[in-house]
Amino acid sequence: MSPITHLMTSWVAANAARLPKRDRLLVTCAGIIPDLDGLGVVVEVAGEKMGSTLPWYSYYHHVLGHNIGFALVLLAAGWALAIKRVRTAIWVGLVFHLHLLGDIIGSRGPDGYQWPIPYLLPFSNRAELTWSGQWELNAWPNIVITILLFLTVLFLAWQRGYSPIEMISKTVDDRFVAGLRRRFGPAIEKS
Repeated sequence: MSPITHLMTSWVAANAARLPKRDRLLVTCAGIIPDLDGLGVVVEVAGEKMGSTLPWYSYYHHVLGHNIGFALVLLAAGWALAIKRVRTAIWVGLVFHLHLLGDIIGSRGPDGYQWPIPYLLPFSNRAELTWSGQWELNAWPNIVITILLFLTVLFLAWQRGYSPIEMISKTVDDRFVAGLRRRFGPAIEKS
């Protein structure tokens, strides 16, 4: 799945957990940070243009950040940095695995390659997770999921008064939410 879809999935999950702002940030990051191993594409493409073969993306995407060893690092970081440690660590583990699930069901390349996930690394390289029904990255199910998540993010931002933009700028987020509330009316107060 696309990093944007992973971002929205993990932010919605962090909101379901009703976590404080810092912990929402930790949970949201845990759902997108596994794709840092995809940044090797920049090195690989640049290398190809210069006549070099540095297959950092081809070899390492879905490897470095998509395994139980990386999950344990994320859990430790979530525990150490969170305000509500236990709840946040549980949600960090959950969104990490939601990321893997999203990649298993919807990340097939246009060439048919399935990006297997070496789940047990660095402890073992025996188990690779794949699913024969995996749809392509740009397939309609991924598009529908992304649209539904986007609408959910808009609703939660309107209702709760903050959006994923809060991770970048409180001022911009406040303006964004104010715009939503001008367009759709004030949020409904819960009793």
